[in-house]
Amino acid sequence: MEVARVERAPDAFDASLAGLQAGMIAALWMLAWMGVSAVWQRTSFWTAENLLASTFYGGAAIHTGFSHHTVSGLALYLVVYSLLGCLVAVAMRNRLRWLPLVLVSSAVAIGWYYLSFHLIWKAISPLVTLLHAEQSTALGHVIFGVLVARFPRYLRRSNAAAPAEPLAAAAVSHPEALPANPSGPQRLDGQTLDG
Repeated sequence: MEVARVERAPDAFDASLAGLQAGMIAALWMLAWMGVSAVWQRTSFWTAENLLASTFYGGAAIHTGFSHHTVSGLALYLVVYSLLGCLVAVAMRNRLRWLPLVLVSSAVAIGWYYLSFHLIWKAISPLVTLLHAEQSTALGHVIFGVLVARFPRYLRRSNAAAPAEPLAAAAVSHPEALPANPSGPQRLDGQTLDG
């Protein structure tokens, strides 16, 4: 006997964990894109991370190559963008299908790019705003948005489906608890199978 399953919306905690995971993975891909595009522009692969590290170390963090300053910039990117992924997942859990979710998530990522790089970092760390590569950073945020939309894949499997009826669940665990059919097996048209 096959148990009917119906999808239920994930709770906020499960969605936040899935969003953190999706945000972390998306942030790593975004940083990989920004690093590759920085190399194409003949600068260091770690330019984006070093720029964000200037929040803590000022101009001393701006140099070519990887250093101990780079780790703080990388960590700041991962924390901020994992939290952004968490917020997107909690807000959008089970509300949209895949394509609209990708569009909304990408719009949120681009909106975050303009808010953070043109307002927040301008006030906190002006070097980030002045020295970042706008086109590759904006495209990196689109990549981030597309990958954050994959957060439903990271939801716990136990929340993906639940039994539709308590009787169906009981049938799986205790088949003897089901009411017996006194007339024997029947077809859908009401006639017995036995003849």
